[in-house]
Amino acid sequence: MKIKLATAAKNNARRALFRNMGLLLLLLAAGGVRAEATYAPLPLTGDTFIHDPSTIVPDGGKYYIFGTKLGIETKFSSDLIDWTEGKPVFAAPPEWTTNRVPEFKGHFWAPDVIHINGKYYLYFAVSTMGKQLSAIGLATSPTLDQSATNYAWTDCGPVITSRPGMPFNTIDPSVFLDRDGKLWLAFGSYWQGIYLTELDPKTGLRPDDAPLHRLAWNDSIEATCLTRHDDYYYLFVNWGSCCQGTNSTYEIRVGRSKVITGPYLDRDGKDLVAKGGSLFLKVQGKYFGPGHVGILRAKDADWFSYHYYDAETQGKSRLAIGHLRWTADGWPEPGD
Repeated sequence: MKIKLATAAKNNARRALFRNMGLLLLLLAAGGVRAEATYAPLPLTGDTFIHDPSTIVPDGGKYYIFGTKLGIETKFSSDLIDWTEGKPVFAAPPEWTTNRVPEFKGHFWAPDVIHINGKYYLYFAVSTMGKQLSAIGLATSPTLDQSATNYAWTDCGPVITSRPGMPFNTIDPSVFLDRDGKLWLAFGSYWQGIYLTELDPKTGLRPDDAPLHRLAWNDSIEATCLTRHDDYYYLFVNWGSCCQGTNSTYEIRVGRSKVITGPYLDRDGKDLVAKGGSLFLKVQGKYFGPGHVGILRAKDADWFSYHYYDAETQGKSRLAIGHLRWTADGWPEPGD
């Protein structure tokens, strides 16, 4: 009798296991439970050392990217794989930068770039570590090709500034041109989080009366990227700390909204202002502290760029590019 009971119990356990596996498969198919996605970035070559990379933009058959450095770092590639170092944007900082931020030494942070009105608008941050006395500036050029006769960056001055006591810190700009022709700037770091303001697309500057919209907050948040896919706006942000090599705790989070000014909600419906944010990418293998997402449409596919701290090069910051895929319910995920 005991043997029969034991056998019956085992059979019941097997049937329950199969039922649970079937339910799990149904949930996965419906998007209710997400399996851990396999992902690896492209195998890049050349000079790939960069920090706080901008959005990648094409010009004349080449791709260009900018990064944090003295004078603003420039790199270019003909195929998104092999990268070459270019000359810095500024040989010397514009005079207004040290007038606004007296401790600034020419080390520009986290640039972003967009092509509009036949020119490239390059936004960049002027600040010092841990300080709220900051500014986002703008420079324009008709081309990114440094060998072209018309290559020249024109300083357009500050776009928006912050000082101690304000709710935001004006660093880490992310510029976005919407389908209706409106130009937007998302920015922010720590304090009360990520903000959004509208720009004048004719000048790239912010009108004095442009309102500010609070989009996201966490105890440690910065490095935003604003983009659009189908009917949603997507806001990528970084949680955690950067600039500490393989001790960096950066991870990329995301939320979305049907209105550009928010509210932005994560997959669970939590507002990003209330510490919401679905995980998009975290440390894996040698890729520590992924951050500063940029979105690119090229080669009939969506891509995302970012930096990571490379465990194989003593934690130096390097460029990575990965395929961006979209789930059936419209969420971005790293893809092969």
